[in-house]
Amino acid sequence: MAATAITQVLTTLDRAEALLNLSQSVDPDFFLEWQGDLPPLTEAEEARLDRIRARYRYHRNSGHLAEGVVNLVVISPLLELAGFYDPPFQLQAERSVSLEIDSVSPELGGQRLQGRLDFWVVQGGLWLAVVESKGTDLNVEDGIPQTLAYMCGKPSGMGEGRSVYGMVTNGGQFLFMKLVQGAVSEYDISPLFSHLPRRNQLYDVARVLKRLAGLLS
Repeated sequence: MAATAITQVLTTLDRAEALLNLSQSVDPDFFLEWQGDLPPLTEAEEARLDRIRARYRYHRNSGHLAEGVVNLVVISPLLELAGFYDPPFQLQAERSVSLEIDSVSPELGGQRLQGRLDFWVVQGGLWLAVVESKGTDLNVEDGIPQTLAYMCGKPSGMGEGRSVYGMVTNGGQFLFMKLVQGAVSEYDISPLFSHLPRRNQLYDVARVLKRLAGLLS
């Protein structure tokens, strides 16, 4: 079966919904995990997040940041702070994802979608969280269709009705996603978190990640 790159096919959210049989939830309570009752941060954690933002701004002011730099300066410290480098989680990088789809487009008949993601977090062989980073020259929204595809690429041991979470970022902006797979899989997307406001919104990003770590552990 021929393989087609995910990034070449899922170029819009509408196309991802059609090919992956997805629907954005209309239930306001579908994705509450990014909202209230988030874990608190210590003063030391806030100071560390301030350093991460300052470091990002310092390097970003010199121009484009490659994806590897974004991972090193921003993503890796965030995952460590949230506890994803420690038991019970096992972190694997640059993992291949392959999706076979019942295509609604004639040009994709008999093909499968394939791609690679930067981080995935697994526990006990189950896909529990996906983190997809994009270079700073890309709109963070451009990564949503591909990240949803990665989130759909769960191992066969994970049944329907389980929640999968994702985050897409270019280092300066962050979006969280939730996907529940079923006959028609539902998803929803959080508001955008950014470095631009005076208040450091990395506090919010870190608290959401910590909450997801608690839920998934």
